[in-house]
Amino acid sequence: GPVYLLIAIWGGPQRQYAATKFILYTAAASIFILVGSLTMAFAGEGFSLEMAELGAKSYPLALQILAYTAFLMAFGVKLPIFPLHTWLPDAHSEASAPISMILAGVLLKMGGYGLIRLNANLLAEAHVYFAPVLAVLGAVNIIYGALAALGQNHLKRRLAYSSIAHMGFVLIGMATFTELGLNGALLQMISHGLIAAVLFFLTGITYERTHTLFLEKLGGLAKQLPKTFALFTAGALASLALPGMSGFVAELTVFLGLTTSDAYAPAFKAGVALLAAVGLILTPVYLLSLLRQTFYGPSDPSLVLEEYLGDLRPREMAVALCLLLPILGIGFYPRLAIQSYDVTTVAVAAHLRSALATEIVQRPLLPAQPAQVAALPTRN
Repeated sequence: GPVYLLIAIWGGPQRQYAATKFILYTAAASIFILVGSLTMAFAGEGFSLEMAELGAKSYPLALQILAYTAFLMAFGVKLPIFPLHTWLPDAHSEASAPISMILAGVLLKMGGYGLIRLNANLLAEAHVYFAPVLAVLGAVNIIYGALAALGQNHLKRRLAYSSIAHMGFVLIGMATFTELGLNGALLQMISHGLIAAVLFFLTGITYERTHTLFLEKLGGLAKQLPKTFALFTAGALASLALPGMSGFVAELTVFLGLTTSDAYAPAFKAGVALLAAVGLILTPVYLLSLLRQTFYGPSDPSLVLEEYLGDLRPREMAVALCLLLPILGIGFYPRLAIQSYDVTTVAVAAHLRSALATEIVQRPLLPAQPAQVAALPTRN
């Protein structure tokens, strides 16, 4: 609701289209949340919407799969999961910079949080069946987002598709059944929230100075806006997972979670890891070419800067540093972020692994290795 108004009132020339598309997607997704939550609330003894009581109930597998599918559709729009993603580039390209910061930094994370809190935690048996699908969708998100970003000539649309790619790591982390993977998924959400916010903020600064976001009209801004250039470069390097920044720690943790998971056959793990690694190679390509087209080379003769605005002002510098310093802090000492949620991820991972052991014993049709099932902890 509020984001619809923020885009529709203060957005760009196509704001009505983008805002309407956003509200239609989100409203349709909300129906799935309603269906899923009511299905769980009415199942079993008594009606309740309390999370603790829903978690204590036991549901038949068919009902779990139905509720899981509904929640996956709903949170898949928010995250966004390919092919439910098309509202995002439009919303980002039309929203003003502060609204893009809220969209990328906060709103997208609601999808990931919902998937971990409801799908993985409350519907663990169904998650056993959906986890391989999530891993594949995560790999698709990473490759598709990176390739689509590469094809954009609009600064904000390129960053929007990069968000889609980065959210793929959250899906892969969730699918691993390991504490490392879940920690990585949450760390990626925190890290991407900070990185995307600073990049959209600096894009807004660039737009105020140049009145354009089309890459072919930009160029040579490094000389005129050196501070903006320096901070934009730092944000882009964090986004492409440079060691020492939060993006690297998050993505590395997801990879470690995937490769150490014993829930999948080695070929499946290798395939997903390889696709995600290709996405990692494409990320520097589209981000460094964005930097090159915006800041390097000769400046476009038709580009007239707002002289009175000048380079970054102290207030703008303070906002950018408030986002960049935590990125560096988490990059060098990840426990800054992890200690705030690792109790929960340990509990969720243990719950998922007990569900996995039970389901594999009952139905040995999963992409797991039977030899390793014995090593899994069984449910008490």
